[in-house]
Amino acid sequence: MSTQPTVGKPVSRLEGKLKVTGAAKYAAEYDVPGLLHGYVVNSTITKGKIVRVDTGRAKAVNGVIEVITHQNRPKLAWFDLQYTDMDAPPGVVFKPLYDAEIKYNGQPVALVVATDFETARYAATLVSFEYEEEPFETCLDNNLEKARDAKKGFATILRPPPPKPTGDFEGAFKNAPVKVESEYWHGVEHHNPIELFATTTVYEGDGKLTIYDKTQGTINNQVFVANVFGLHFKDVRILAPFVGGAFGSGLRPQYQLFLCVMAALLLKRNVRVVLDRKQMFSFSHRPQSVQRTRFSTDENGKLTGLNHSAVSETSQFEDYTEQVVAWSHKLYPAPNTLFEYKLVPLDVHTPIDMRAPGGVTAMHAIECTMDQLAYKLNLDPLEFRLRNYAETDPSTQKPFTSKALRECYQKGAEKFGWQKRNPTPGSTIRRNKLVGYGMATGMWDAYQFPARMEAMITKEGKLVLNNAVTDIGTGTLTVMSQIAADELGLPLEDVTFNYGDSKKPFSMFQGGSSVTASTGVAIVVAAKTLKKKLFKKAAGIKNSPIAGASEEDVIFKDGNIYLRNDPTAYVSFKDIISLNNGRAIETTNMGAPDVLNLRKYSKAAHSATFVEVEVDKDLKIITVTRAVTAVAAGKIINPKTARSQILGSMVWGISKALHEETIMDEKLGKYINTNLGEYHIPVHADIHELDVIFADEKDTLINELGVKGVGEIGLVAVPAAIANAVYHATGTRITKLPIHFDELL
Repeated sequence: MSTQPTVGKPVSRLEGKLKVTGAAKYAAEYDVPGLLHGYVVNSTITKGKIVRVDTGRAKAVNGVIEVITHQNRPKLAWFDLQYTDMDAPPGVVFKPLYDAEIKYNGQPVALVVATDFETARYAATLVSFEYEEEPFETCLDNNLEKARDAKKGFATILRPPPPKPTGDFEGAFKNAPVKVESEYWHGVEHHNPIELFATTTVYEGDGKLTIYDKTQGTINNQVFVANVFGLHFKDVRILAPFVGGAFGSGLRPQYQLFLCVMAALLLKRNVRVVLDRKQMFSFSHRPQSVQRTRFSTDENGKLTGLNHSAVSETSQFEDYTEQVVAWSHKLYPAPNTLFEYKLVPLDVHTPIDMRAPGGVTAMHAIECTMDQLAYKLNLDPLEFRLRNYAETDPSTQKPFTSKALRECYQKGAEKFGWQKRNPTPGSTIRRNKLVGYGMATGMWDAYQFPARMEAMITKEGKLVLNNAVTDIGTGTLTVMSQIAADELGLPLEDVTFNYGDSKKPFSMFQGGSSVTASTGVAIVVAAKTLKKKLFKKAAGIKNSPIAGASEEDVIFKDGNIYLRNDPTAYVSFKDIISLNNGRAIETTNMGAPDVLNLRKYSKAAHSATFVEVEVDKDLKIITVTRAVTAVAAGKIINPKTARSQILGSMVWGISKALHEETIMDEKLGKYINTNLGEYHIPVHADIHELDVIFADEKDTLINELGVKGVGEIGLVAVPAAIANAVYHATGTRITKLPIHFDELL
């Protein structure tokens, strides 16, 4: 039976059975002989100094091997290093157990190492600290006057500063016949993937380590460990074949990795450190932000001015930035613009990227302001966006490599039934519920990073691929196998993709919706080179049936190289390997973006989300009853896994709009709902009818596959669409996320 192409087909996850049966092993599940367990002790104050440590009672517990604090930790080269990982923002990276200084509440201050987890956890309660407390500031609202420009550093390549102003915004806004001025706020969110952060370090001796770690970047953590502990990077191996979600929290090495490796090297033993759920709130979060927008139009609804200002939090030691304020001018044309972005350093851990960082924050403010303008103009919100539709990128005047946003509007509105809505707020009632309809536009960058791929045809005629990329649950293994199978004309079962291993060829961390474009393109480049090698050897075989043919005259299919016009003339991969003395034929190649050519274009994925909400007339409880998201993201390699990505993002959008926030006690300087009982996320009863549509977007410029990422684009428009639907249902405009029912009472 002839092999059929798999790209574009809804292939189920290849590792799915391993995951649902429990056979897939995560970082804390590897069987390691003589394993010691570490448990982290966290600071109970927010700022100050440790003046006394008493570890005596903890060390007296039977089974406790060591208690490591800043007083007895080994000396390390990294304490003099500024940057230690590829995602570090400008500033001085946080160093656990560096000294007696406390920088934020929950900071790790000790590691108890014992023969079993329960003993380590119990002994951790016996470690006593005496602190000298200092005044602290953890509230953004109380410190807005301290806002300043962000420091420049390597991270500004992906997070550039705000664009320069154009025209005369203040004059245009002052004289505009129609204008809106608003303020938007959202608090802190913590990632909380199901898999807890964990590291298992296997001490191999002679400075060699094998480390099972929860991470989005095996090579990033390999470089981190080697730099920190003065090891040769080839002696450090990071393995992460299965990752139970991360959403940005695993982009940077987290402190359990450092503490685990330090203990393993100090004790020359195998060590595991697992953070508990409460400790998951002691690092990595989406920063609280305040945004102000001022948009203006002429009488016909054409935008004349865009002003977007944002202030976000960062830590006292690093300048974490997001691209927040530039999005409106990438979406909508206006001759007069003004964009400002500033940071307020607070006594908190440095924020970190959280799905659609900056983008979902920005779109809430932008798309709700657009909705306000539409109502002020007495225009359908969709019609208003179409009147301001940009065929080229207004911020750069560059054409898009592709942009099927108009098709997203059309397909999404049709599927949702947008034209049937009564435009008057509060006019639609279903039983005892106020019904509202809202929509919003989404946009996300189409990233691609360099990736190096090793590809080989084995003596069995099968394809093996090697790359260090992780699969954080997005379907990477399946999608990469599909791409490779089609490139070589092989069935999926004849393709093996080895990944999640720092010993494999280079990959950036998995983030930014970039992996399919990055790793997938590397597969295409390696496959083309491999096919050239195979063809050359096949054509050189004595009496070869394809002798004299050119590469254009043949096709690769079913493990054979066929003459295109004579399917009876072929050479099999197995024959080629046999004539190669049984040796595999292999190649290693780098895939990278065509930077010079792509500089002429703007690159982005687009979406449109339409939402229906019901608001209880008496209790004001909000329910998202149905939602449709239409996405334009180039070629869709696997509609099933891509749809799952969008659905997951839509659920997160509902969570961000109505449920999810971490509450800070300003007097204590600590988060108080550090568990999944009080950190509210949607449950099954909160999720109703969700639908996903993919626009037919062909992009011949973006990369060899014509693909854009689908991880973030499904999220960015959803919170704004829900907020707009709540306004349409109630006539009340809520500009704070999440929206609490009491604000409607």
